[in-house]
Amino acid sequence: MHIVIMGCGRVGSALAQTLEHQGHTVAVIDRDPTAFRRLGSGFGGRRVTGIGFDQDTLREAGIEDAGAFAAVSSGDNSNIIAARVAREMFGIENVAARIYDPRRAEVYQRLGIPTVATVRWTADQMLRRLLPSGAEPLWRDPTGGVQLAEVHASAAWVGQRISRLQEETGVRVAFLTRLGEAILPTSQTVLQEGDLVHVMMRTDDIEKVEAAFAEGPSEEGGR
Repeated sequence: MHIVIMGCGRVGSALAQTLEHQGHTVAVIDRDPTAFRRLGSGFGGRRVTGIGFDQDTLREAGIEDAGAFAAVSSGDNSNIIAARVAREMFGIENVAARIYDPRRAEVYQRLGIPTVATVRWTADQMLRRLLPSGAEPLWRDPTGGVQLAEVHASAAWVGQRISRLQEETGVRVAFLTRLGEAILPTSQTVLQEGDLVHVMMRTDDIEKVEAAFAEGPSEEGGR
């Protein structure tokens, strides 16, 4: 997958290096060309000097071929504008924005853009929002047979009940993150745009579960 990152500070450079080590192609945007020094000489991705929400700059970074976009600059406004441009102008589904002011998170979540507040920052949190397959499991039992993980659900699941999601994918939904808060859903809870879904599943079923979450519900059955 090709991934575009706006911001080459400590977080952006670490994220870029991690993604490249995982086998993804990466382009990093920053208005300060000296910031790219943080990437090191071994970084093989693109370095694009410019403003991260400028459409021409994004195109130069390969946004039209990207599967994910991360806005991790030092400015909340720039991050959210860039994330919205990536989502709304270029149709990037896997978008995440780093937010310094957690009070703004609810507003941004309502726009359908997952956010990571600086106070809660970890690289894994951002990776789970960018990659359909997420990052490392949140938890795994001692035998390795069962794990808790955040799985990306396509927009087609929005409006569907948890009971249907569980029935068609074979998972158990442990909790949802909605507007920055964790909630324990019931079988009647309906998925909303921006929900992050955390599920318990068999480790051997990861690929099957990811495919079912990406494809959306079957045509048969009701909500």
